[in-house]
Amino acid sequence: MKILLLSAYDAASHVYWRTGLVENLDQHQWTVLTLPPRYFSWRIRGNSLSWAFNQRETLEQPYDLVVATSMTDLSALRGFVPHLASIPTLVYFHENQFAYPESGREYGNVEPKILNLYTALAADHICFNTAYNRTTFLSGCRELLKKLPDQVPPGVVEWLEQRSSVLPVPLPQSAYLPHDPQPGPVRLIWNHRWEFDKGPQQLLSAVERLLDSDVDFRLDMVGQQFRNVPEPFRQLKSLLQARAGQVGFVESVEQYRRLLQQADLVVSTALHDFQGIAVLEGVAAGAMPLVPNRLAYPELFPADCCYSSGDGECESLVAAVVRYAHCKHAGEDIPTPDISALSWDNMVSHYERLVQRVVNPGAG
Repeated sequence: MKILLLSAYDAASHVYWRTGLVENLDQHQWTVLTLPPRYFSWRIRGNSLSWAFNQRETLEQPYDLVVATSMTDLSALRGFVPHLASIPTLVYFHENQFAYPESGREYGNVEPKILNLYTALAADHICFNTAYNRTTFLSGCRELLKKLPDQVPPGVVEWLEQRSSVLPVPLPQSAYLPHDPQPGPVRLIWNHRWEFDKGPQQLLSAVERLLDSDVDFRLDMVGQQFRNVPEPFRQLKSLLQARAGQVGFVESVEQYRRLLQQADLVVSTALHDFQGIAVLEGVAAGAMPLVPNRLAYPELFPADCCYSSGDGECESLVAAVVRYAHCKHAGEDIPTPDISALSWDNMVSHYERLVQRVVNPGAG
């Protein structure tokens, strides 16, 4: 089968997914087009223009299937390149524009949400990485359509719901490693993008309380960083000092995996996460997840891995760290959820069935 894969805003999580897809469904012939993850507003609106006139020869090849990320302006691209309109198309949603927390720098621009909606409507099937992602997208579409002044067709959300499914981003087999806990203080790792939506203020509050407690801990604070780093991260670097392990982005994959293997707890304070690959990688290396009881986390992990959200959230997180620190000090095992079902080895057949379902919708 000849498949065209379009990643219109090829951020790290999108690269993670598409490379795994191509490597594990290697019985198919793949053509991959990507655009760099910068200039967000232009990229999500302009990718159809860029591709239609820069890559027309590639787009007009005979494909059996098009797989596109939700950042792709699919309705416009199919208009610019009519050849694509007759090819079965699957759109994969890593995220949706309806469920992002506000940073305070928004300008009330509804266009990213409209583009998400139009791309979904232009697809033959839409797939989400978690039920949380699917639910927030459909409810967001419903609320948006209610606000439009007139001529809104009925049944749009129901039509999308019927053509949607959930299939997580799998983990590579290289992420599954033997746990190697270290003696001494309880070791935490926080391994997320250094941006406001990953909850740096929540992390700072928790660290301040831990420093006031009698818990001996070490924190590795790693993850991708950008030009503008939120102020709580600067305060954390100053506060931690002797309690800090690795701080900052880790270039070496081997070193990063080693930190995960040595961690007792992998922590999230996220305000938004549609799947949480960073936490899942920590768990695959043997760390116990400590995640808020919101977003996609409750569908991924048992209740005892999820601390309370809302009022008292920081106290709930700190209490969980203290509890597991005492377990370690007493020589008790810290149990880790089994997420082997999320490996590519176990998920590849599900992806192959999805591909066949989109290409041959009437074939059982």
